[in-house]
Amino acid sequence: MKLLIFHIGADRYGLRLRDVVRVVPQLELKHLPLAPDAVAGLMDFHGQSVPVIDLCRASGLPAAADHFDTRIIVVNYRPPEAPQDSSHLLGLRAERVLGVQDVDETQLASSGVQAAPFLGQVASDGRGMLQLVELEQLLPASLRALLFQP
Repeated sequence: MKLLIFHIGADRYGLRLRDVVRVVPQLELKHLPLAPDAVAGLMDFHGQSVPVIDLCRASGLPAAADHFDTRIIVVNYRPPEAPQDSSHLLGLRAERVLGVQDVDETQLASSGVQAAPFLGQVASDGRGMLQLVELEQLLPASLRALLFQP
């Protein structure tokens, strides 16, 4: 399986490439007053307003640091309760986006820890551990309700 690899803090994570629409350079976001801490702001994506989540803040860490390779990953986000054909564009501000990597699905194993619902299986390679991000579970219900109102 192909994964887009990036960092949240010091650790490596991966998103299934099938969920990625585009990876764009870090850009200035529109600030949203009174928005939850994990919401970095809004971006204009080809005329569409797209909310951007700071993956570090969503993970309980300080805001993502600006690096040369900090990027916004635009994904098709489908909330768990949504119909299969219903999705929303969502931006994910990620530190140090490294690129695409092939990961053999047979190397993936349970982490054995249920720290956060969006943290999935892990695999090890020569660079250490890599953990999948389960995109559908990334946002808590309260944040989904704020960002994607019917």
